[in-house]
Amino acid sequence: MTAGPLHVVEDPIERRAAAHLARGLVEGVERVVHGRRHSVELVACAVLAGGHVLIEDVPGSGKTTLARAVARTLGGTFRRVQGTADLLPADITGSGVWEPDEHGFTFVPGPLFAHVVLVDELNRTPPRTQSAFMEAMDEAAVTVDGVRHPLPDPFVVLATQNPLEQFGTYPLPEGQLDRFAVALSLGPNDPATERRVVREQLESATVDDLTPVLSPAELSGARLQARRTHLSEPVLDYAVRVVEATRGHPAVAVGASTRAALVLVRTAQARALLDGRDHVLPDDVKALAGPVLGHRLVRHDGQGGPVHGQRLVAEILAGVAVTLA
Repeated sequence: MTAGPLHVVEDPIERRAAAHLARGLVEGVERVVHGRRHSVELVACAVLAGGHVLIEDVPGSGKTTLARAVARTLGGTFRRVQGTADLLPADITGSGVWEPDEHGFTFVPGPLFAHVVLVDELNRTPPRTQSAFMEAMDEAAVTVDGVRHPLPDPFVVLATQNPLEQFGTYPLPEGQLDRFAVALSLGPNDPATERRVVREQLESATVDDLTPVLSPAELSGARLQARRTHLSEPVLDYAVRVVEATRGHPAVAVGASTRAALVLVRTAQARALLDGRDHVLPDDVKALAGPVLGHRLVRHDGQGGPVHGQRLVAEILAGVAVTLA
């Protein structure tokens, strides 16, 4: 995973169009996902940065609704995979089917072959099936029977998982967690928002009414503009020092990786684009450090998940000074 150029002069009209599309993605999702502005913007930043998203919470909290709303707003082809204990890797990637007329096997693509893939309850699938997502999420391709098959471009995985203490879950390995650009937990709605959600759901299935606000080609263009957002050396230095600090914290057994540092700055670039700026601020790094780094940390006490991880990252951020001189 290599970084592209940090600063390229481009037509400001193209950049304004990309920022408009990015805000349209957030506004489109918020038509049905209420009271979750921060979470929706986090997902948008991950998607604009070319990353994948993991949403953890208890059943019924709205995590699947959020993922479906993002998928429908993005446009392109869409597939949904329901995680179960008997799901096999071939059910995800596809497999070769014998064709008598051809006297050979023909590859039949699985649900991974879509622009947007929603994996509901990923951690209810066994480790062997979880591994089927690894190559796809890292390289946008799958290898079946020794043949490499590229996935559609752009390719986004939106996955949900239940808390690990719930029945029938398999913990995601550290290597797979590292493939997710951001991880977040929604938490409960306030009473007024919850009442609004219940009333709307009584009248119609609102997610099904959403229409795409940008095409795959427009998403690719917006990603390119995000990648070109200026990242100054002092801000880059600050982001790297934050990542380094996770490795020296006494509560952390394994800190964030170089991949995490790259994802942190790329999502910060996306946040700047979403805000209509052509440069990254330290506040972008601060705002995204928790969702980007929290799920990647391995703690000595064994506690995991977005909530525990983000609290720890907040402590780490407090000890890293911003130096712009």
